[in-house]
Amino acid sequence: MKKRIWELDVFRGICILGVIGVHFVYDMVELYGLVAWDYPKAFVFIRDWGGVLFLLLSGICVTLGSHSVRRGLIVFACGMVITAVTAGMYLLKLYDRSIIIYFGVLHCLGICMLLWPLFRKFPWWTLLIFGIVLTAVGFWLREQPSVDHYWLMTVGLPWTGFASSDYFPLLPYFGFFLLGAVLGKTVYRRKESLLPGVNTQNFLIRFFSFCGRQSLWLYLLHQPLLSGIFYLIILSKQA
Repeated sequence: MKKRIWELDVFRGICILGVIGVHFVYDMVELYGLVAWDYPKAFVFIRDWGGVLFLLLSGICVTLGSHSVRRGLIVFACGMVITAVTAGMYLLKLYDRSIIIYFGVLHCLGICMLLWPLFRKFPWWTLLIFGIVLTAVGFWLREQPSVDHYWLMTVGLPWTGFASSDYFPLLPYFGFFLLGAVLGKTVYRRKESLLPGVNTQNFLIRFFSFCGRQSLWLYLLHQPLLSGIFYLIILSKQA
């Protein structure tokens, strides 16, 4: 994008902070057992649907910029780094096998960006059909029995006994990405803010915009930081 659209950065910033909040609570309750807490409905909603908002926003943004292949490779490579780190945590016996992220949100986003050039020239109504169909197929696959072909995990058919701390198969999430692209080609077809009169120098807007622009780094770094905090808490209790 030659000129950034402030509200997209703000929405992305809110989303990444929501993800960090969800991981903070999950780590505190599930990984480290520091508190016992029944998750409220708001937490469950953000946990289950926050990733969808990321895919929708990414679908919008991919229609406004260029170099989707380059950015897709970078994001997918970051996903593979997370796979390597979580696999190492399992091999070091810090956590059980479910900690390994085989195909998480960064893997999914990266592949979506790499696939986008194949769909770029389609009109918005064609993308709408593709998006609805792929999303529906993805939800249908969730109800199907497990299979033992490991590569099918990437499209939404995990193997028997599959468990992962972050799982975003291409179906239905590539469908959500294309639905975001529909919004990009229609609502944002002029490639400009829908709210030009807003004071973007407001502190909160600048803060959320900054978080949105740095969302990849925040995603990569927040979990090691949270782990360090919780380890310090555990050590202080043992002292």
